[in-house]
Amino acid sequence: MTELIKPGSEFRQLFHTFEHTAFRLETFDQYDATYENESLRKFLAGEPDDLPWMQSWLDMLREATAAGRRFSRVRVVTMPLTDYSRFGVWCSQFTGGAGEDIRYLPRDFAGELPQHDYWLFDSRKLVRMHFDDRMGFLGGEVIEDPDEIVQHNYWRDAAWHHAVRRDDFAKEQSL
Repeated sequence: MTELIKPGSEFRQLFHTFEHTAFRLETFDQYDATYENESLRKFLAGEPDDLPWMQSWLDMLREATAAGRRFSRVRVVTMPLTDYSRFGVWCSQFTGGAGEDIRYLPRDFAGELPQHDYWLFDSRKLVRMHFDDRMGFLGGEVIEDPDEIVQHNYWRDAAWHHAVRRDDFAKEQSL
């Protein structure tokens, strides 16, 4: 494996430098992002939350969308949804409102999609995400092999074709 782009400003810079599209495939039912923990606890307890950890992401989405740049994501989820996945569906109403198009794909319909997460920027810059055993984000590996990039574009298109729009999915799940 090549060196990872560590979480933080270097990784975040990827989201400010793409030209047209940024796509994420999420393949896990749980992630360990410590900044989300209090919001997850409030969600599960039915308490209100203004999602302070998400505000800079929402600002960036609004800015990119206003500039004509597009963020999209497909989340592969196990049914019935885990508590964390339900939390993700709830949070996605805010990212959707800021311009990100998030869709959901039940795992039973995921076919031959990969078992790893990745970001694909402008259909040509592939960043495979790496996590520790607790699903804490370690960083992203930039993949330069053209065949792998083409394969990940195919997986993006296949996932997108079969995924359900966030609002429709939330209604189907009564969320």
